[in-house]
Amino acid sequence: MLKEKKKSRFPKKLSPVQFIVLSFFGVILIGMLLLSLPIASTTGDTNLLDALFVATSSVCVTGLTTVNTAAHWSLFGRGVILCLIEIGGMSFMLMTLFFTMVVGKKINFGTRLVLKEALNLDEHTGVLRLGLYVLKFSFSVQLVGTVLLLVSFGPKYGFWKGLGYSLFHAVSAFCNAGFDLFGDSLESMRQDSYVMMVLAGLIIAGGFGFVVWREVLTWFKTKKMSIHSRLALNVMGGLLVGGFLLFLLIEKNLAAYSEDLSFGQRLVNTFFLTVTPRTAGFNSIPYSDLSDASLIVTMILMFIGGNSGSTAGGLKTSTLGVLGLYAWASIHGREATVYRERTINRKVIMRAFALFFISTAIAICAITLLSMTETIPVGVGIEYVAFEVFSAFGTVGVTMGLTPELTLIGKGVIILLMFIGRVGVYTFLLAVARRQKNNDTLIRYPEENIMVG
Repeated sequence: MLKEKKKSRFPKKLSPVQFIVLSFFGVILIGMLLLSLPIASTTGDTNLLDALFVATSSVCVTGLTTVNTAAHWSLFGRGVILCLIEIGGMSFMLMTLFFTMVVGKKINFGTRLVLKEALNLDEHTGVLRLGLYVLKFSFSVQLVGTVLLLVSFGPKYGFWKGLGYSLFHAVSAFCNAGFDLFGDSLESMRQDSYVMMVLAGLIIAGGFGFVVWREVLTWFKTKKMSIHSRLALNVMGGLLVGGFLLFLLIEKNLAAYSEDLSFGQRLVNTFFLTVTPRTAGFNSIPYSDLSDASLIVTMILMFIGGNSGSTAGGLKTSTLGVLGLYAWASIHGREATVYRERTINRKVIMRAFALFFISTAIAICAITLLSMTETIPVGVGIEYVAFEVFSAFGTVGVTMGLTPELTLIGKGVIILLMFIGRVGVYTFLLAVARRQKNNDTLIRYPEENIMVG
C-alpha cells in the first residue's frame, strides 16, 4: 500500500505570484478594518472607503491619503499605519519569514518559492539567506535613521514624542511611503537641512534594491558585481544627478524662496525635489509652486521609480536601462544588446518592452477616466490629474491637491493604481490571467515583415 504523500503547507492551487497578490490584499483588508475602528481616529468616525484608501496607501507604501494623517488618526491609528507600512515595504512574505524565525519554525519549499517572487529573483537558490539579509539590513538602516532623526526631533518635541516621530518618519522614508505626522508633509521642515538630508538618505537607501545593496557592501571583499547591479547603479546615479541639474536650472535653485531659504537650504530642497519622486511621497516645496517643466520632470521620475527588488515602485531603473541599451544597439545596427561585455537575454528585453507598454497604457487609461470623473480647478490643466495618476502608479504619494477631493470612482481608480504599482504589473497580470499551455516549441508559423517607424 502506497504511503500517503505529505501535504505541503503551500496551497497547490495558488501560484507564488497569486499568493503574493492575495497576501497583500488580505493585509489591506485587515488594515481597513483596524483603521475603521473608533479607537483609530481622533473623531471616532472613519468611513470604510477612506479606511480602505489609507490602508491600501500604507501597504502599497504610497503616501496618498484622503484624510490628514496628523490630525485624523489617533495613536492607535498611527501605530496601525506604521505596521502596515513596514509590512508593505518589506513585503508580506519577508515579514512572515521574520515571525517564522522568531517562533523557531522551519521554512518549507513553498515559502521559498514565494520569497523568490517577492525578491524578484530568477532562482530559489540562496533565497532564504537573502531574505534574512534583507530583514537585518532593513531594520538596521531604520534603527540608524531613527537615532539620527532623534538628534533633531528629541530637543524639539521632547524625548518620547521625538522618539515616536523619529521612528515613524524613519520607517516611512526607508519604505518610501511618504506618510508624515506634521500635517504638511515636510513643508515646515524645509529650513532644517539636517532632517531633509537624513530623510533623503533613507529614501535612497530604501529604493536602492536589496540585491544591489548586498553586492555593493560585499564588493570590497569579492570585487564582483552583477550587470544588474551595475546597470541599476548607473541609471539611478544618472537620474539623481540629471534630475538635480534639471531642477536647479528650471527653478533657478528655487529663486522664488530666496527670502525664506539660504543658498545652501535651497540646494538641499532642490536635491530633495529629485529624490522624492523616487516613490518617496514627501515634499518640502508645494508642487503648485513649481513650473510646468518641473512638473513634467517630476512625473517622468515618478513613472521610472526606483530599483528592482526594493521598497520603491514604478517602471524600475533596470527596465529603463535595458530599453535604453536596446535602443542604442538598434540605432547602431547591432543585433545583440551588450552591456559590460555581457549580452542581455532577449527575453529580458521583450519583458522590459512589455512592462513599458502595459504601464503606459494603464497610466493613459487612468488619466482619461479621472479627467471624466474628477473636477479640475480653474487655472490648471490635465497635469492636475496626470500628476495624481503617476504618483499613485509609481507608489510615490505626492499630490497637487486632488486626493482629498476624489470622487467615489476616483478613489477606486487610485486604489487600484496603488495596488498594481506595489505588487508589480507583471505580478498582478500573472496572478489574474488564466494559464495557457506553452506551445512555442510545437508550432512555428511563417515569418512576415511589418513596416514600423
